[in-house]
Amino acid sequence: MADSVVYAVSELTELIKRSLETSFSYLAVEGEISNWRPAPSGHVYFTLKDGAAMLQAVMFKGKAQRLGFQAKDGMLVRASGGLSVYAARGQYQLIVDSMALAGEGDILALLEERKRRLAAEGLFDQDRKRPIPAFPSRVAVITSPTGAAVRDILNVLKRRNAGLRITLLPSLVQGEDAPAMLVQQLRIANEQKLGDVIIIGRGGGSLEDLLAFSDEALVRAVAASTIPVISAVGHEIDWSLCDFAADLRAPTPSAAAELVSESASAIRSRVADAAYALENAMRARLDRARLVIRGFAPEALELRLERCLQPSRQRFDDAKEELVRGIRDALRASRHRLERAYSLLCAADPSAILARGFAVVRKEGGGRAIRHAEELIANDTITIDFARGSARAITQEIQP
Repeated sequence: MADSVVYAVSELTELIKRSLETSFSYLAVEGEISNWRPAPSGHVYFTLKDGAAMLQAVMFKGKAQRLGFQAKDGMLVRASGGLSVYAARGQYQLIVDSMALAGEGDILALLEERKRRLAAEGLFDQDRKRPIPAFPSRVAVITSPTGAAVRDILNVLKRRNAGLRITLLPSLVQGEDAPAMLVQQLRIANEQKLGDVIIIGRGGGSLEDLLAFSDEALVRAVAASTIPVISAVGHEIDWSLCDFAADLRAPTPSAAAELVSESASAIRSRVADAAYALENAMRARLDRARLVIRGFAPEALELRLERCLQPSRQRFDDAKEELVRGIRDALRASRHRLERAYSLLCAADPSAILARGFAVVRKEGGGRAIRHAEELIANDTITIDFARGSARAITQEIQP
């Protein structure tokens, strides 16, 4: 005993953890869910058990969000993942990577293959889906006449729109004979035009219970229907291939009934809203019309004319002022030139010159004024014109 190795608890736990994770890195475990506990973080903690043992398991948030069904206690599932050890508690647990209902793996694989093949043919294309009538007068319902789905549909339709005509086409909704009967009732509804819209569906159930609504012949019949089809199969988490081929998928049969039966109160509310919107629109149009008409009143027209004429009047006034200024400047310049000419003329007036003491000398008998003394000789008779009067003289001596 003295030579035996002594481990710390954490060391031993780490060795066990490595051994488990290496030996059981990925495996599948089948068991019943117990103590299903979603945590606020999004992780899910639960136990897998059978008649003799229990295994702790955890599914982290990212994986849990991609779970294809609503897990709950008592479900038999097949969980895939790897073993690990939670050292803080000294317990081993399964880290779940994926999980499916036990026995459903083959069915799901079959449905996925069928879904891909039919989608490739265009049966699920969005552009081929038709709108559901807003106010249908007749509804054809294809479902079991004794199931809960038909009771839910009839109760909703009666409560929301009692005047709606309902044609029930009873059919099996489960088992080998169900797909053929569903196809036949769908064909009858189309040939005899039994409704403005068709509801086809059933209540919830297991994947096997809902298989009839993923039958290839039924899916093709739903896609080929000339009347819009609402698929209402199971609960919200359930699905079938009819959901993809139908013009609209309802989460439940009751929801399908609500989609085709606008309630009386909702209709009244919509009518009231439409009336209010119409009244507001008419009031707005009238207000705009009044504003437009107001623009044609005499005062408004006069004001508008004044606004149109004002620029022209302003330009006319400016031009007039410019013209008046031009004329005044021209007159002022002309007056100045005239006064200057008059001054020059007055300065050149002979009488004015004579008035300043000058005189005009001429030879007697000659009209030309003598400008130089050389023009005269002694004893020339000359006349001398003064500003006032004149005189005759005889030259005696000439001095050049």
